[in-house]
Amino acid sequence: MRTLINWTVGAACVTVIVTGFSALPGEAQDVKSDRRDLRQDTRDVRQDRRDTRQDTREIRGDRQEIRQDTREIRGDKQEIAKDTQEIRQDRKDLQASRQQLRDAYKSGDAAAIKAARENFQKNRGELHGDLKDRRQDVKELNRDRQERRADVRELHRDKQDRREDGRELREDKGERRDDAWDLRQDRRELGARRAK
Repeated sequence: MRTLINWTVGAACVTVIVTGFSALPGEAQDVKSDRRDLRQDTRDVRQDRRDTRQDTREIRGDRQEIRQDTREIRGDKQEIAKDTQEIRQDRKDLQASRQQLRDAYKSGDAAAIKAARENFQKNRGELHGDLKDRRQDVKELNRDRQERRADVRELHRDKQDRREDGRELREDKGERRDDAWDLRQDRRELGARRAK
């Protein structure tokens, strides 16, 4: 008798469970769908946070590059100023050696003429060398300025990307909140129907 009652109760429970699930397929699907949406939103939030951290690292790197470019520009300007001073001095020396060469020609002394020519050639070579150095320093300065401008543009792009990632993060958090609320609501409705 006891076995018969156990079998009857077990069969009734199985019938109620199967009937309950077959009567509520839509709500169960809603719960599954909401769970899936919630998991996807959580993944999206994690990815958005990773993107934001990556953008922040890139911004830090861009700022370091800009500081380095600024230091290089400052150094290039100092080198140009130094080269300009050397050029002025070389021009004065060249002018003095021209005068010395004129005086040597007036005197007619061959040794003085030879010494004055050598001095003139030396001063002219130094002037040309310093002019070449200054031209090279100006090129480096322009290159460094271009690099800094490119780094500043990249910094602005990275900041814009970080702002967009922040917006996406907020949107995904809102979607996750909504999906969590929908999931709780569907579970309540499913529980209330099962209780009836």
